[in-house]
Amino acid sequence: GDFIAIRPRHVMTHDNTGAVIPKFRSIGATRLADAQQPVFALDHDIQNTSAKNMAKYHGIEQFAQTHGSRFYPAGRGIAHQVLVEEGLAWPGSMVVGSDSHSNMYGGVGCLGTPVVRTDAAAIWATAQTWWQAPPVARVELRGALPPGVVGKDVIVALCALFSHDEVLNHAVEFVGAGAHALPIEDRLAISNMTTEWGALAGLFAVDDVTLRWYESCAARPRATVSADAVAALRASFEAEPSRWIADRDAAYAKHLWLDLESLTPHVSGPDSVKVATPLAALERRRVSINKAYIVSCVNSRAKDLREAADVIRAVQNARPNSPVRAADGVAWYVAAASSQVMADAQASGDWQVLVDAGAKTLPPGCGPCIGLGVGLLEDGEVGISATNRNYKGRMGSKKAHTYLSSPAVVAASAIQGFICSPATAVSGAIDSAAADTRS
Repeated sequence: GDFIAIRPRHVMTHDNTGAVIPKFRSIGATRLADAQQPVFALDHDIQNTSAKNMAKYHGIEQFAQTHGSRFYPAGRGIAHQVLVEEGLAWPGSMVVGSDSHSNMYGGVGCLGTPVVRTDAAAIWATAQTWWQAPPVARVELRGALPPGVVGKDVIVALCALFSHDEVLNHAVEFVGAGAHALPIEDRLAISNMTTEWGALAGLFAVDDVTLRWYESCAARPRATVSADAVAALRASFEAEPSRWIADRDAAYAKHLWLDLESLTPHVSGPDSVKVATPLAALERRRVSINKAYIVSCVNSRAKDLREAADVIRAVQNARPNSPVRAADGVAWYVAAASSQVMADAQASGDWQVLVDAGAKTLPPGCGPCIGLGVGLLEDGEVGISATNRNYKGRMGSKKAHTYLSSPAVVAASAIQGFICSPATAVSGAIDSAAADTRS
């Protein structure tokens, strides 16, 4: 594709801001070309309170204050989630980040793509960068998801079904009735993991689902999204609908499709996103687990925590005379994607349900997903996680094994002590007939 000059709406750096600053200075820059363009959000190593890490965090904050740029301290949340909540990753714009999961912004119709640290420093200095326009893969999602199947199952299945670099270095455009039926949280999860699929970006078109989600954000107490900006967005969408969809003569490098109605819950792994197994087949193997995780930018939003808590509630209703707790020998960790998500989960009661079931809470940040902080996998252990990567060593020891699934499946597995469905957790027995017909 052509090389083009771009001026992204924002450029995000997180803990790695500390490494970008010397690169910025090494090119002779002394001031930011556009102080409102950079966004600094601390999220990776926030459990580390060593003097060295605190000094790094303080230096990043001071740099932001000196230049008048946005800064979000440790505890506010994972950078990608923060950018969406704050209205910085905005529909119809382009936002880059010095983090591979910047693809996530595509879930709200914002073209998100990663840049390396040197490019981030150059954007600070010039407000611009270059981009080679990638080939575009049109991915049609047909039909509607069955009950109990979520966005995480969609992207886990796509990564395994098309596992031969079909979308490597492509921009993926999700289309079809199935795409438009997905809630924003599922779109964000799918866009997020287009990174693991090999894509440079994963974009959903702005539609009424997007607009209604932003309108609900703007109506929140102490809203972080401007009601006027959301009203202007809707007005633009209704006045020029053709601006918000692909051109009629748009060219695509390839066309792929997935029938959502035939999709069942899937589990990725172990140790590779290119391998996935229908949950109904996998649970018959009774894969024992040592640790379970609901953390990260892909699946720790309020909807995810609610779905996990609903599993606990269903199990408790089925076992009214005994408290529901994580199985013996299973350590279960939960972290919200942001402080806003955590407040919502606490207000709804979902957070307390998870805590009462034995979940160990972590601060809003990356934590074990990036292999930092407490709760990492140790030699010989098996973990199931609602995160986005499961290569060996990602979440701890290279001698451990990691599976990826939806938050509901993580919750069910934590309760039973082996990878299983919510239905199995509720009944206490694997439905062999269902496993036979859905494997």
